[in-house]
Amino acid sequence: MHKRILLASTAAAAFLAGCQASKPTTKAQSPTLETLGTTEVPASEFAYVYRKNNSSAPEYGTKASVQEYLDLYTNFKLKVLEAEQRGLDTTQAFRRELEGYKQQLAQPYLTEKSVTDKLVREAYDRLSKEVSAAHILVRVQPDAAPKDTLAAYQKIMALRQRVTSGEDFSRVARDLSEDPSARENGGKLGYFTAMQMVYPFESVAYATPAGQVSQPVRTRFGYHIIKVNDVRPAQGEIKVAHLMIRATPGMPAADSATARKKVDELYNRLARRGESWEKLVAQFSEDAGSAANGGELPPFGTGRMIPSFEEVAFKLQKPGEISQPVQTPYGWHIIKLLEKQPVPSFEAMEPTLKSKVAKDSRSELNRTAFLKRVRTENNFTENQAGKDYAFSKADSALVAGRFTYTASAAPTPTKGKKAAGDAQTLFTIGGKPYLVADFLAFAQQNQKPRPGADARFAMQQLYDQYVDQSLTEYEKANLETKYEDYRMLVKEYRDGILLFQLMDEKVWSKAIEDTVGLRQFFQQNQAKYQWEPRVQATVISAATPELLTQAQQLQKTGRYPLRSGVPGPVAFRTNSAELPATVPALDELAARISVDTGLTLRVIGRVKRGESAALARRRAERAVAYIGSKGIAAGTIRAVADTKPSAAQVAFELTTTNPAALEEALNSQNPLAVQVQQRTFQKGENKALDQFLTRGPGSYTTQQDGRYYLVQIEGQLPAGPKSLNEARGQATSDYQNYLEKEWLSQLRAKYPVKVNQAEVDKLVTK
Repeated sequence: MHKRILLASTAAAAFLAGCQASKPTTKAQSPTLETLGTTEVPASEFAYVYRKNNSSAPEYGTKASVQEYLDLYTNFKLKVLEAEQRGLDTTQAFRRELEGYKQQLAQPYLTEKSVTDKLVREAYDRLSKEVSAAHILVRVQPDAAPKDTLAAYQKIMALRQRVTSGEDFSRVARDLSEDPSARENGGKLGYFTAMQMVYPFESVAYATPAGQVSQPVRTRFGYHIIKVNDVRPAQGEIKVAHLMIRATPGMPAADSATARKKVDELYNRLARRGESWEKLVAQFSEDAGSAANGGELPPFGTGRMIPSFEEVAFKLQKPGEISQPVQTPYGWHIIKLLEKQPVPSFEAMEPTLKSKVAKDSRSELNRTAFLKRVRTENNFTENQAGKDYAFSKADSALVAGRFTYTASAAPTPTKGKKAAGDAQTLFTIGGKPYLVADFLAFAQQNQKPRPGADARFAMQQLYDQYVDQSLTEYEKANLETKYEDYRMLVKEYRDGILLFQLMDEKVWSKAIEDTVGLRQFFQQNQAKYQWEPRVQATVISAATPELLTQAQQLQKTGRYPLRSGVPGPVAFRTNSAELPATVPALDELAARISVDTGLTLRVIGRVKRGESAALARRRAERAVAYIGSKGIAAGTIRAVADTKPSAAQVAFELTTTNPAALEEALNSQNPLAVQVQQRTFQKGENKALDQFLTRGPGSYTTQQDGRYYLVQIEGQLPAGPKSLNEARGQATSDYQNYLEKEWLSQLRAKYPVKVNQAEVDKLVTK
C-alpha cells in the first residue's frame, strides 16, 4: 500500500467536534419584559442576549447600560416583528437558508466533548514522537460479510506467524502484501507521526515496541500487521528553500548527465564562490512554483515530503546552511535551511488539532460515544417482533441491490390490538415509534449490491445505518428544547435573516436607488458637507535624504521612465527597413498610448555591423509611421537612431507623467523606499503637509516620523460646499440613518411599546 492510502480521512465538518455545547436546560415560563403592540417579549430572552453581548464591558449591569441596550433591542425586535407580519418568515427561500444554518449550528451538539478532549490530548502527546514502521496488508472491505472477514483474518494471522517465526518481514511483504507499493519498498512506510495515518493503524503503531510485530489491526483498507523499526523524538517542522534541476527517471542518459553537471556547477557557485542564492534560483531553478520566491517551500514535518529530500533537509542544522545535491524522482535539488520550528505548545496547537480530529478517522470514536449517549438518554427500545418481520423481507434481490418495497394495505388495528406487518413498531426513541414500513422504504433507497453476502447480513447493515440516522435526527429535532445556547443561536440567525431582508428593502438599497430622495436630503443638509481650505499638492516621502534627492531630480523633469510593460525589440531583416503588414508589439503600443494620454514613446532604430547608419533612422521612422497610422498624435512619438552596431531592430522607451512610475523607478529594492501622492489635500489628511497649508504655493522639505518629505503646493482652494458626487459616500450613509430613524418612528406608532420596568430593573446590578 502506498503511504498516502493510510492518510487520515479529510471529510469536512462544519464546526469542530470538540466545541463546547451548553448544558441541557428545561424551558420555563418567563415574565414579559415588554410588549410590542400585542406581541410579548420574554424577560429571559432579553437577559440572555444582554449578558452574551455586554458581560465583558466595564459598564455591564449599570442602569445606563441596560437601558441603552434595551432601546437597541426594542428597535431590533420591532423590525423583526414587521418582517413576520409581512410573512417573510414563510417563504421557501427563508426556510431553506435557515435550515442550512441550523444544520451547521447543530454540529457541535452532536458530539461528545469529553471524548474529543481526550483525542486531542492523545494526538498532541503522540506528536512528540515519530515512528518508523513497515506493514503487511490483507484487504477486506469495511462492510464485508463475516465469512470474508474471517478469511482475511486467518490469512493475516498466518502471515504474522511466518514473520514472528523468523522469516524476513520485507520479503514476506514483497511477496504477499496486498499493498501494491510493497513490491518495491517491502512494506516500509518510513517515519510518521500522529494524524498522518488512519487512527487504528496509528494507535497500534504507537503501542508496539521497537523491533516487535503487532497483532492484526483492522482499518477501512483491511487487516494489517505492523513491524515497528524505530521510535525517535519528533523533529518538529522545518522551512527550506530549494533550487531544482529536473531529471526524471525515464529521461535519456545524456540529458540526465547534463542535469547532474548543471546542478554540480550551481552547488560550486553557491558553496565555494558564495554567489547569491536568490539570483541563481531565479535564473536556473526549474521549479516554477517556487523559483520566483527564492525557492521557498511551505513548512513541513516528518512524512510530508519525498523521503530522500526530507532526510537531507532535516540533517541541516543552521539557517542558511545548504546541502550537497540530492536526487529525488523529480530531479536534483540543492536545499537551503531557512528555519527550524519545534513542536508548538498544546495551547497553540489545540484549535488546529480539534479541527483535524473532527475530520480524522478517530472522529468515529466520538460518534460512537454520542450515539451510545442518545440511546441511553432516550431509552432506545427494540421491538423484536417488528425487527424479525422486517428481516424476513431480506432476499437475494437485496443482496443484488434490487430490493423493492410496497407498503401493505393491512387494516388499521382496533383498540387493544397490536399493529401487524409493516405497520408495527420497529423500535422507539424517547417513546416515539419508528415503523417497519419506514425502515423498509429506507432499505430500498439506500441498498447497494453486496455480492456473496448473506441476505440477513445485508439487512443488518441497513438496519444499523437506519438506527444511527434515526438517533441523530431525533437528537437534532430536540436540540432547541434541550440546549438554551442552541435555541438562542438559532433564533439569532432566524431574526438576522429576516432583519437583513427588510433592512435592505427599507434602508440600504433604498438609499442607493432613491436618487431623488438622496438629492433632496443632501440639499436640506448642505451645511454638513463642506470643504475645509484645501491645496493642490504633490507630496514625496522617502526613506533616506539620498532617495528624496533622487526623487526630486526625477520629479523636476515631469516625465518618468516606465520599467515594466515595455515591449521587446521588433526585429528587421538585414539591410531592410520594411515592416510586416501587422506587428502585434506595435499594435499593443498604439492601443496603450491611445488609452493613456500621459504616455510618450521613444522609438530607437538600430543596425547590425555592415549596415548603413541611415538605415537605423529609417527603421525607427517606419515603426513611428505604423503606430501613427493607428490614430496616435505625432507629438507623443519620437524616432531616433542608434548607430552603434547591435542588431537589426527597433527598441522602445516609454515615459509617463504618472508619479507611480517615479515610485517604480526608485522602489526596485524596497517597495516602501519612495511614495508619491499627487492630489487635493485638506487639513488632517497628511501630517507632513499640514504645517505648510497656509504658506501658499512653493516647495518645502521636512522630516516626520523617520521619513523625509518634499511638499510641493501648486495652488490653494478655498473652503466651500461639496457637490453630491464629492460627498456621495457620507451623504448616502447619513440618508440611510435618516431612513432608518423615520421607519422606526412608524414602527413604534404601529406597534406601541410598553415596558415592564420591574423586570428591566432586575438586570441592574451596579
